[in-house]
Amino acid sequence: MIIPVIHSTAIIHPQARVDASAEVGPYAVIDAGVTLGPGCWLGPYVHLTGETTIGANNRFHTGCIIGDAPQDLKYSGTPTRVRIGDGNVFRENVTVHRATKPEGETTIGSGCFLMAGAHVGHNCDVADQVIIANGVCLGGHVTVHDRAFLSGNCLVHQFVRVGTLALMQGGSAISKDLAPFTISRRQNTVNGLNIIGLRRAGFTPAERLELKELYHALFRSGLVFRAAVAAAQDKFHGAPSRTMLDFLSKSTRGVVMEAKRPAAAGATPEDEED
Repeated sequence: MIIPVIHSTAIIHPQARVDASAEVGPYAVIDAGVTLGPGCWLGPYVHLTGETTIGANNRFHTGCIIGDAPQDLKYSGTPTRVRIGDGNVFRENVTVHRATKPEGETTIGSGCFLMAGAHVGHNCDVADQVIIANGVCLGGHVTVHDRAFLSGNCLVHQFVRVGTLALMQGGSAISKDLAPFTISRRQNTVNGLNIIGLRRAGFTPAERLELKELYHALFRSGLVFRAAVAAAQDKFHGAPSRTMLDFLSKSTRGVVMEAKRPAAAGATPEDEED
């Protein structure tokens, strides 16, 4: 029989559902609406609250607050949800807020790594294998697709989408959608393709070359962006290219674009030979 490892100072509501294999550290608090899956570990002073469902083998380091009320003046106090998958790591003082209405939820997939002080706002949808570094702030209703990497102290405005394998450089901020496979820098500026990320993810040279050509067609053709996307739909047919084009065609907030390049601009990462 598995004996739960629960510190004597932890406070667990009788209606909370805590798997017998979970480990709960000193002064942790688990409220009534929480379901904590097998193999989870809670460090000191972790607070799990709200209607929060957590899968298997998640680790919550000191001071995490998961499922607290949304920072939204329209929130009326109704029970709302957070749903978390398997195998995630939440480092010190990460905060994840629940949805604003009962029909919504804040979701985090599986295999994600949220570093110290990161904040995931209400109604966010974070997919699988996403890395969110120290001090990142996701506003409400943000969507982050698989394997995106948000570097330290990045800011993402509410309702913005971050595409798969996109990379945000440290300290950058976006208030428009960031296309898959691209790199953002500074404020609302895209700076080429995430070539290193594409290689690590196993994209073939042919796929990387087509994405490079697509990037130039979209961001450097001189066409109005909608016209560039429409023209690219008939020319680029590889699966990664379709992923980018499908993402861009669904944008409602606009897309992060390149800054105007000076005439004598030097090479950028996507200009390097594969």
